[in-house]
Amino acid sequence: MDLLRFATAGSVDDGKSTLIGRLLYDSKAIFEDQLEAVERTSRDRGFDYTNLALLTDGLRAEREQGITIDVAYRYFATPKRKFIIADTPGHIQYTRNMVTGASNADLALVLVDARNGMVEQTRRHAFLVSLLRVPHLVLCVNKMDLVGYDREVFERIRDEFIGFATKLTIPDLQVIPISALEGDNVVERSVNMPWYDGPSLLHHLENVYVASDRNLVDVRLPVQYVIRPQLQSNEYHDYRGYAGQIVGGVLKPGDEVMALPSGLTTRVTQIDTADGPVDEAYPPMSVSVQLADDLDISRGDMICRPHNAPRVAQNVDAMVCWMTEEPLRPRQRIFVKHTTRTAKAIVKELHYRLDVNTLHRDESATQLGLNEIGRVSLRVAQPLFVDEYARNRFTGGFILIDEATNVTVGAGMIVAAS
Repeated sequence: MDLLRFATAGSVDDGKSTLIGRLLYDSKAIFEDQLEAVERTSRDRGFDYTNLALLTDGLRAEREQGITIDVAYRYFATPKRKFIIADTPGHIQYTRNMVTGASNADLALVLVDARNGMVEQTRRHAFLVSLLRVPHLVLCVNKMDLVGYDREVFERIRDEFIGFATKLTIPDLQVIPISALEGDNVVERSVNMPWYDGPSLLHHLENVYVASDRNLVDVRLPVQYVIRPQLQSNEYHDYRGYAGQIVGGVLKPGDEVMALPSGLTTRVTQIDTADGPVDEAYPPMSVSVQLADDLDISRGDMICRPHNAPRVAQNVDAMVCWMTEEPLRPRQRIFVKHTTRTAKAIVKELHYRLDVNTLHRDESATQLGLNEIGRVSLRVAQPLFVDEYARNRFTGGFILIDEATNVTVGAGMIVAAS
């Protein structure tokens, strides 16, 4: 079975955790003791129903306040597909957590409370989903039971969101009216909304096509480790494998490849996985590649095709989401971790700070504060092997690390490089 990673987003109290609890419950993906614990806690708190949000809110502060603070990951499967869910927080002060949860997602669920319609956080999270190039977005108009399953309410919110989405880069958009609390249109189609003729949420999640979202044209293998077995048996005599995760393209034995930064070329003789040799490798497989010639390749280098190489760049322009209290300022020194390479860098220029609600560019900004997003120019001490983020989310993305504390302070999406 293939795997779908999806993240939830939306404003506070729009029902993200309840929706995931309902998905887990109705798809029978929770254990009896988990359900009993949730039922007991719900009774202790005076609820006259089982609060399924307690299945995902793991931190004590989350359970006490009834909000999501950290990203909660949950796993479940149906006969058609496996799922990894990232339940992200809705509060504005936890925007960085939402970015973290959605950064590797194939699909994003943005929830809207049918009583309130689109709010500031709805627009902010939809913009972040677009910025992170999440290829599929589902708008779930939740709490339809509280507006009497009114078709006009749903259509008004749908039309308003579609109007906003036209300003963004969202390749695939689906809008579904649901009630996470009652289970309408979550796993089964709702009898309360006969006017809706689309799929239930789970049906859409099971059938959305994600295989074509990965870049299968540009071969990219960032080298993570060089495998040289210590036990020299006949089978592994002189074995040298360059291990890493394929993040782009399709690689086969016999293919001509080039190693960066040297620019030397050779051919692939064998591709190994944990289960043995394979005839081809593609994203997101983790492999060890053997080459016909002994080249000087180490961690941080990249294997690609000779006539389809990434850009070798030390000057990078990127959209940066800043994730710490201490602001980002021009001339600041920092570490950049890009694929498997980490290099020193300096912030050359802050071009503008972006208002994610109005999409206005503030070109007078002198710094980026916590949870703020802006376009930044970096000068890197070592060349990076990059693509634009719009072309490849792996070779186009990076994180920023504080030199003194080794804390991750920002995430970047490459717009241009030279």
